[in-house]
Amino acid sequence: MLLEFCAENFDRVPEAIEKGIHRIELCDRLDVGGTTPHSEVQRETVNYAHMRGVQVVSMIRPRGGDFVYSDEEKETMIKQAHEAVDNGVDGLVFGCLTEEGQLDQSILNELIAIAQKANREVVFHMAFDHIPEESQKEVLEWLVDKGVTRILTRGGKEGSALDNSESINRTIRWANDRIQILPGGGVTHDNLPELSRTLNTNQFHGTKVVPL
Repeated sequence: MLLEFCAENFDRVPEAIEKGIHRIELCDRLDVGGTTPHSEVQRETVNYAHMRGVQVVSMIRPRGGDFVYSDEEKETMIKQAHEAVDNGVDGLVFGCLTEEGQLDQSILNELIAIAQKANREVVFHMAFDHIPEESQKEVLEWLVDKGVTRILTRGGKEGSALDNSESINRTIRWANDRIQILPGGGVTHDNLPELSRTLNTNQFHGTKVVPL
C-alpha cells in the first residue's frame, strides 16, 4: 500500500516519513484546501525527503475557493510551476476549470507541458470532483491522452472517500490502469483497512494516513 501524506509545509514531514509514508503532497494553507507552498519550503522538503527515498509533489494553486482562474492567476500558476520544477519536486498538482465546470484546456496544456518537459509527474487534483458527473469519463480520457499520471478524488463534491466508494470504483474502472486514481477525503490510518477492502486501489492520500 502506498501512502501519500498531505503536508502543510515542512513541519510534520520528518515525523510522517518516520511513520512510513511513501510520497508527500506539499501544500500551504490547507484551511482553504491547499495552495502553492513557498519555494524555500519546497527546497527544504525535497532535500529532506529525497535523502530518505520519499517523493514530493507540489500543489500549484494561487488561492483557495473555486478552480476558475483569471488570466493573472494563470500567469502566477505558470510561474509557480516553473519554480517548483526548479526546486526539484517530483510532480505538479493542479486543476483548472471553466465557469461551466469543464476543463480549462489552454492553461492545463501549459502546466502539463512544464511538468512533462522536466520529466515530472502530473496530478489533477480534486477539481475533478467539481466536474459534472456526465462529463467525468470524457475528462478522464482527455487526461489519459495528455499523459497525466494521477487523479486525486474524493468521489464527489461532498462526503468522504469511503462515503463515495462506488463513485471512486467507477472512476477506477474507467481508468483501466491507464491513469492512477488516488482516493482522498477523510482517509485516516484508522479506516485504511476498510478503505483498502472497499476501493480497488493500493494508494491513499490524506493528512492522517499515519498516526502523528
